[in-house]
Amino acid sequence: MKTIKKAANAISNFNRIRKYNLFLNYFKPTEKTKILDVGASEKEYQDNANIIEKRYSYPENITVLSVEEYKEFIERYPKVKIVTYKGDSFPFKNKKFDICWCNAVIEHVGDKYKQEYFLKEISRVARSAFVTTPNRFFPFEVHTKIFLLHYLPKKHFDKFLMKTGKSWATGNYMHLLSLREIRNLLVNCNIRNYKIIKNKLFWFTIDFTIVF
Repeated sequence: MKTIKKAANAISNFNRIRKYNLFLNYFKPTEKTKILDVGASEKEYQDNANIIEKRYSYPENITVLSVEEYKEFIERYPKVKIVTYKGDSFPFKNKKFDICWCNAVIEHVGDKYKQEYFLKEISRVARSAFVTTPNRFFPFEVHTKIFLLHYLPKKHFDKFLMKTGKSWATGNYMHLLSLREIRNLLVNCNIRNYKIIKNKLFWFTIDFTIVF
């Protein structure tokens, strides 16, 4: 199990760096670019957690939106602005930000209706967005460290998790998305001008980057 966890963390770190470089190359942000980060982490369990705060050259231009109260985060990144909310409407005016960065959050906000609302809010407050989410059909489920069983319908996978001591990952903790489900979400949100990038690990798509 330790070997699997170590390998999973190494892959995750590699993939975060790759996505961050993609973000920079795609948008080419400058010292004037205003960035909204939805879903930064208070705890950093991996080297490249909160990678945009860690590596971006203009942290004073980043605003983090979260349902959590941050303490350790503020100490690590004192130049970054923090805004907390209740998980409903984003507390910002339309198009306040140039870019929204949202790394692996949408699968945690709730069912498809909450995911739609979440995407609509991102589209409302930012001119462009960089949203990533795991591929439901990648053979290894990164949160629970389980192979293949997450291919089951969610209610059956949740039952398995309950029986194996991983009830924390059930219910609205995660609603993994396939490529087809992502496209349906975008259509339902009236987001037409978008690009979906498949981030590969060998011949598998490990996750998706959605740019719109």
